[in-house]
Amino acid sequence: MKNLPVLLGIIALMNTKVNAQETPSNEELLKRIEALEAENKKATEWGATPYGWVRTDYIFDSRQSAYVREYNLNLYPLDKKPGTDGKDINASGASNFLAITSRVGMKLRGPNVWGATISGVIEGDFFGNTEINKSSAGTGSMGLFRLRHAIATLDWGKTALTFGQTWYPAFITDVYPGVANFNTGIMFNPFGWAGQIKLVQKLTPELSFSVVAYKDREFQTGTASGGSVNSATFNSTMPALHGQLQYKSKNITAGIAAEYQSLKPVIESNGMKSNEKVNSADFLAYFKYSDEKIIAKAYGITGGNLYHFVMLGGFAGYTEANGQESYKPVKTTAAWVDIASNHAKVAPGIFFGYTQNNGTDAGFANLYMRGISGTRVLDNVWRASARVECKQNKFNISPELEYTAARWADTSTEANAGGNASSVGNFRAMVRVMYSF
Repeated sequence: MKNLPVLLGIIALMNTKVNAQETPSNEELLKRIEALEAENKKATEWGATPYGWVRTDYIFDSRQSAYVREYNLNLYPLDKKPGTDGKDINASGASNFLAITSRVGMKLRGPNVWGATISGVIEGDFFGNTEINKSSAGTGSMGLFRLRHAIATLDWGKTALTFGQTWYPAFITDVYPGVANFNTGIMFNPFGWAGQIKLVQKLTPELSFSVVAYKDREFQTGTASGGSVNSATFNSTMPALHGQLQYKSKNITAGIAAEYQSLKPVIESNGMKSNEKVNSADFLAYFKYSDEKIIAKAYGITGGNLYHFVMLGGFAGYTEANGQESYKPVKTTAAWVDIASNHAKVAPGIFFGYTQNNGTDAGFANLYMRGISGTRVLDNVWRASARVECKQNKFNISPELEYTAARWADTSTEANAGGNASSVGNFRAMVRVMYSF
């Protein structure tokens, strides 16, 4: 009934004239109808649709873990920490109720621009950007509104251009773990968003190629000695470059991608100007099959300096003859599978992920990486979980059981596992409750 406003306008015009005992000419009536149609069309070209959810998580952990925001997002269980009584201090549980992942967003549309349809999205949640400062009172920025996505897209049909802040291109929006945990498979699947420009070209109706240039923002690489938060990105004049080939049909989504990143951790080292960079590349592949009964997904990635993806790895610092520090990436490999029911009411699912620290060249002086604690380093981490989504209209309640295991060892000369290895595990039980709009 998109023409209803026009019809009502016509009726109103005719009634007005009848009441005034005036009969408009056909030409006058036609002009007024055209004006109403133009006004109606103009109104439908602009639009804004709100969306989001109210979400609460109840979380129980059996062991202390590396985490973000008061145990909301768990990474890996901490290494053993013997106390003076010989007992493992980190073998202690934790629990919490949190609603900070509640989210609100707006989908936007407007009149065509240069022959392209235009759309936009702006979205945020209450997760905050900073953690609790354990040395002082307060909760960091937890509970405060933070920006997640802010993008606009020009779409010409076969070609589309997106600019703004959105997911890292290595995070595949059609192929990511369906776990109930807010970690979304973090440690095994890239996570985060960055400022970027993305060009997508359709080669066929099913096959497309995309190129992305991006800069880290909230999620960034490690900080080298003499640097500051995200200085490695700021100091680099070259953005990270990502290329991806994707096939997408009714039931199958599959793709391969590669990217290159060149970062400059500091501009000064040993009192001299530094031009040292940490150059790295990564490669990934993914696959998804879905029908009315099942959704099956798989993903794998390997490369250096994946720290900004909230994964294991980072980079190492080496002392050169002039006293300056040079850098090389620490390599990481990760993969996961996720299989779930596609039932509209009750949908069970399982997830398994594995990640391996592959180390770097020997002879380093410093390590700027995730998964290191003093002289100890993570060798590998794996996680298995099972969930059930119970859905009714816009309401969703999802209990989930999860076990994450980590193998710690003394740091070797290549920044991976040496001797004195030990394994620890964390059992997480959680319930996610969501009401979407």
